[in-house]
Amino acid sequence: MTQSHPRITKAVIPAAGLGTRFLPATKATPKEMLPVVDKPAIQYVVEEAVSAGLDDVLMVTGRNKRPLEDHFDRNYELESALEKKGDAERLAKVQESSDLATMHYVRQGDPRVLGHAVLCAAPHVGQEPFAVLLGDDLIDPRDPLLKRMIDVQEQYGGSVIALMEVAPEQIHLYGCAAVETTEDSDVVRVTGLVEKPEPADAPSNYAVIGRYVLDPRIFDILRKTEPGRSNEIQLTDALQQLAEDEKVGGPVHGVVFKGRRYDTGDRGDYLRAIVRLACEREDLGPGFRTWLRSFVAEEM
Repeated sequence: MTQSHPRITKAVIPAAGLGTRFLPATKATPKEMLPVVDKPAIQYVVEEAVSAGLDDVLMVTGRNKRPLEDHFDRNYELESALEKKGDAERLAKVQESSDLATMHYVRQGDPRVLGHAVLCAAPHVGQEPFAVLLGDDLIDPRDPLLKRMIDVQEQYGGSVIALMEVAPEQIHLYGCAAVETTEDSDVVRVTGLVEKPEPADAPSNYAVIGRYVLDPRIFDILRKTEPGRSNEIQLTDALQQLAEDEKVGGPVHGVVFKGRRYDTGDRGDYLRAIVRLACEREDLGPGFRTWLRSFVAEEM
């Protein structure tokens, strides 16, 4: 039976990581500010939250992350210079990021991975369900995954995670879900979760990707969760407890995503994401695709 649950209005974006896989570029520049074509990766994520109706955004930051705040703030000097030049197009692009959402920031003192970062959001979120968006996964706006997850959470309550089928040899790179089918073809009931299992130990090939809609009772679980893999507080471990016992904080469901996802989590996938997005741009795509075909033909 369909139930009524509180409407979600808040999004949490963990952004305190050190970005070591992108050194030396991230020595002084947050990895979230690395450009994907002509926008920093973090802006795509905030835009996704806003398009799903979440315009109250908390970013969990750390040391050397001040450029994130500056990017979503006004830059009056730059805006004035562009206005004097009559460059309305670039002025609109500069102002776009500062007008996207109501932005809030909290510092994670130590980069203690995702579970602890989510826990840092507790004072801001309070007792409301909320969304968590990871900056490594960019979801194409033509595939409204987060909106679908919010709808599922409103229907079933509890928490909802995004899942994607991956090749068995890749499952060790992800959290992995044990699932049961439901009446909805794209929704499964999550009965268990394992963080980065070996292929032989994986309960399925459903990988957890970087979108979550969480019941606020996750905070109580995280406060009591012992460090797990790599001696870190894992969000997967807390969700496992919710999946095991519905009375703790409601059921856990998964939305199986089959749309367009751009993985910027490592250097190779980051470059592929840039190429794919550039190819699809109306202003850049035609010329870029022509050059790319020529380049590939010459190299082959």
